[in-house]
Amino acid sequence: SADGGRNLSLDSIPMGLPMSDPTAWTTAMNNLGMAPMGMTGQPLLPDFDPALGMMTGIPPINPMMPGLGIVPPPIPPDMPAVKEIIHCMLFPPNPHLPPPATRERPPGCKTVFVGGLPENGTEQIIMEVFEQCGEVIAIRKSKKNFCHIRFAEEFMVDKALYLSGYRIRLGSSTDKKDTGRLHVDFAQARDDLYEWECKQRMLAREERHRRRLEEERFRPPSPPPVVHYSDHECSVVAEKLKDDTKFLEAIQTLLTWIERGEVNRRTANNFYSMIQSANSHIRRLVNEKAAHEKEMEEAKEKFKLALSGILVQFEQIVAVYHSASKQKAWDHFTKAQRKNISVWCKQAEEIRNIHNDELMGIRREEEMEMSDEEIEDPSEMKETEESALVSQVEALKEENDSLRWQLDAYRNEVELLKQEQGKASRDEDTTKEQQMKLLQQALQGMQKHLLKVQDEYKKREAELEKVREDKLKIETLLENLKEQESSTSRVCVCSQEKDCPVEKTLSNSPVKSEREVLLVGIISTFLHVHPFGASIEYICSYLQRLDSKICTAEVEVLMTRLQNTFRQELSGVGASLEKRWKFCGFDGLKMT
Repeated sequence: SADGGRNLSLDSIPMGLPMSDPTAWTTAMNNLGMAPMGMTGQPLLPDFDPALGMMTGIPPINPMMPGLGIVPPPIPPDMPAVKEIIHCMLFPPNPHLPPPATRERPPGCKTVFVGGLPENGTEQIIMEVFEQCGEVIAIRKSKKNFCHIRFAEEFMVDKALYLSGYRIRLGSSTDKKDTGRLHVDFAQARDDLYEWECKQRMLAREERHRRRLEEERFRPPSPPPVVHYSDHECSVVAEKLKDDTKFLEAIQTLLTWIERGEVNRRTANNFYSMIQSANSHIRRLVNEKAAHEKEMEEAKEKFKLALSGILVQFEQIVAVYHSASKQKAWDHFTKAQRKNISVWCKQAEEIRNIHNDELMGIRREEEMEMSDEEIEDPSEMKETEESALVSQVEALKEENDSLRWQLDAYRNEVELLKQEQGKASRDEDTTKEQQMKLLQQALQGMQKHLLKVQDEYKKREAELEKVREDKLKIETLLENLKEQESSTSRVCVCSQEKDCPVEKTLSNSPVKSEREVLLVGIISTFLHVHPFGASIEYICSYLQRLDSKICTAEVEVLMTRLQNTFRQELSGVGASLEKRWKFCGFDGLKMT
């Protein structure tokens, strides 16, 4: 156009225009990361560093800058006239101002809102400014000086937000319609939300696929298929049964064949030989177990020796701490050193006690195992069995009586409930019926239990009678033996009575064994300390501390036999009536 040609001709006059502020434009372009360019496309500042700018990634803008002393080259006369290209200029905001406010970022946001555009701004100018932030998919411009720009990726939105607050000017015009202040913010678009949801669903599918792969990787593999029975496979399995490394696989195959029903008359011998091989493997397993037990015992011994060695070292360390705590050496240490020594001593003692308890526990276990292996004397076993049977019979009698009393109580309760049932209302009938059913069930259970107790009582009585019969037989045998001995050695007995009257008294005494003599001595000492007497339970509790096998019935029978040594008295009145045993040995000695 003629106006454009006139402007170009005016600007092309080689006039030395004064430079108003040469550093302002350079600073603004440097902050934006743009190099000032001439009309020929050559940089005006050869040493320009785009990395120092605030807006990296924005391409250089080639505005015509009147007043900066830029002289374009002359236009050739044969060049055709073209329309003027309007360029825009961006000016950074004041760095002292606070950053512009933005709304909360929507999920998957790829669209930005751009406000404060010049009235004369076109989509081409908007594309020129924002296409440097990334690939622009669409621009929706409004007539009210704002637009919406949709980018291809989400990170491009972050680059576009940096332009918020910049002042924009179209060309060299200072008209209000050609200037504006950009405001860039997140925008909420349905397309962005839809793409984000699709992406999330895809990621969820990938995660489920990954988890499925992980589960399949950690899932135990399925067992291999078992081959069908044949003579060849039977011989292979028979050889595998003899090999320790392949025995598990072979025994599984044998089990599957038997469960499938492969055993018949023709194959019975083959299966019997394989089962025999499996049985021979038991001996190998027993030997292997014995070897492992031996290794375990050796390891226990090594552990016990090592633990005892550690305890010895702990004892020496604790001895060092105690010797250092004595006044002869303690006075030479500082306060902090004394504190450390005392703390170390406590820690060492605690650790030593823990290890000592562990070692003592191991020794107790060994002693308990050894005590279980010891064999008791047969005579003592018979006596203890007899006393145990007597005590069990008494306990069963007491339990039988208590069960009878409970049964009578339940019967009385049932009768009371029956009497109250006719008087109660219909609402309470259901609850009473339930109570009746529960009581009947309880009665049935008690009756069954009572029958069981009676059967046990009868069995115990039969066993007790057998024991008594055995005892009578043994006593008759002993009397026969004694009569034979007395008839053959009357002269020897007379001499022994003259020489050893003590033995005669012992044979005629009610004390029959050395163990009973010891019990009599201990009980006499105990009752001598208690002049007012003691109950049989108190005496047995004292004796059971010495020997846990002593029972109440045995002690009571022994004390009743020795009437000149022990006397039973009743003390108390009414409900506090109590049986007490007293020591009367001195009185019996005077009487005898």
